[in-house]
Amino acid sequence: MSTAAADVARTAGRRFVVTGASSGLGLATARELARNGARVVLAVRDVTAGERIAADLGGSTKVRALDLADLSSVRRFAESWDGDLDVLINNAGVGNLPKRRVTADGFELQIGTNHLGHFALTNLLLPRITDRVVTVASGAHRIGGLDLADLNWESRPYRLFASYGQSKLANLLFTLELQRRLVASDSPVRALAAHPGLAASNFGRHLGPVLGVVTKAVGTVVQQSAEAGAAPTLFAATRDLPGASYVGPDGFGEVRGQPTLVGRSTQAADPDLARRLWTLSEELTGVTFPLRAST
Repeated sequence: MSTAAADVARTAGRRFVVTGASSGLGLATARELARNGARVVLAVRDVTAGERIAADLGGSTKVRALDLADLSSVRRFAESWDGDLDVLINNAGVGNLPKRRVTADGFELQIGTNHLGHFALTNLLLPRITDRVVTVASGAHRIGGLDLADLNWESRPYRLFASYGQSKLANLLFTLELQRRLVASDSPVRALAAHPGLAASNFGRHLGPVLGVVTKAVGTVVQQSAEAGAAPTLFAATRDLPGASYVGPDGFGEVRGQPTLVGRSTQAADPDLARRLWTLSEELTGVTFPLRAST
């Protein structure tokens, strides 16, 4: 892991939650935090697998059940949380689903897991969070449009990459509006986002034998390791950055490289769209922003 990633002084002894920490980028993030002395909670669907992984990480780690595709699981996780939480890292995600699938609550699986599950989790935990929320987005947000009238792809023909891009665009809009609300509430908490570039992960597992093999072959040529892909997340989680910052690799096309502040699409920076998505997300999840605006 590059020394440019995590600020060790902002890691040791602090409490982090990493969603989807049992594989890929989440595991690499949790491993580096634990190595630097953080107290890390691995929030995972499969607790048994998570405990096996945690045993190999060393340091101060705990495993807790969390299924972001089931709002009842999200609520149980938040309601059972005890004490303060320094940093919430919204890392878990699903992608590359050839056919439309739905969550336990009837949401399209990618928007339901990648955005709505994290939206609910963040707001339910927010009174406990003392430092920041980091949400893992993607360069794929640039290919995603946001259809607030059909967020769950019930009327439109389902499109594999557009649906994933929409969920990643939602991640950035969520970060933008969360930061606005935190500032309006005089909260010291910051909302930030990061993306890994093209990094090793298990996102190709749903693509089928042919497309999956092609994707893996291309990836082995250009992608960086999960450890390198986690560097922007660690940078966003531990560095002294302004709220609403977006961190990604500094290389050509933001595919790989060292973490730095990066840009986003015009749509991802639209404050009105961010507010409207927030309102819809509250309606869909039944979860609202818990802090009061200052007067």
